[in-house]
Amino acid sequence: MIETKTEILKDEIDGKENGKIAVSSFVRAIWVVAGFIALSVGVIGIFLPIVPTTSPLLLAAFCFARGSKRINDWLLNHKTLGPPIHNWRKYGAISSIAKAQAIIMMAFSILLVWLIGLPLWIILALAATLTLVAIFLLTRPAPPR
Repeated sequence: MIETKTEILKDEIDGKENGKIAVSSFVRAIWVVAGFIALSVGVIGIFLPIVPTTSPLLLAAFCFARGSKRINDWLLNHKTLGPPIHNWRKYGAISSIAKAQAIIMMAFSILLVWLIGLPLWIILALAATLTLVAIFLLTRPAPPR
């Protein structure tokens, strides 16, 4: 039998992510608010190259899985926002385009900090941190086509 996209994503939530909805309505509300904040940052990142996209989307999915099944299902089945979450959960993969954009923006950030004239130790600390992040990104597989 062929599984639909919705069934596959539901299995990922039920299995890997252990998306148990919080019992308390107050705690669920906190998870939903945190999810919308992360989702907002992720959507802004689609249009502003200096703002990340994939990481906030993953955080939003994590939060919604604990706060609202309906919103979580919407996010996972969204034609634009759902695939990066699906690729990360199923394959631990990040698209080549997302990797390239992230590395370019990290290099731009280091250049910007240098041009602003911040102290050398801050520039070196930022460069070291972003180099480690870039290494992590480059070691992630690309999702299958």
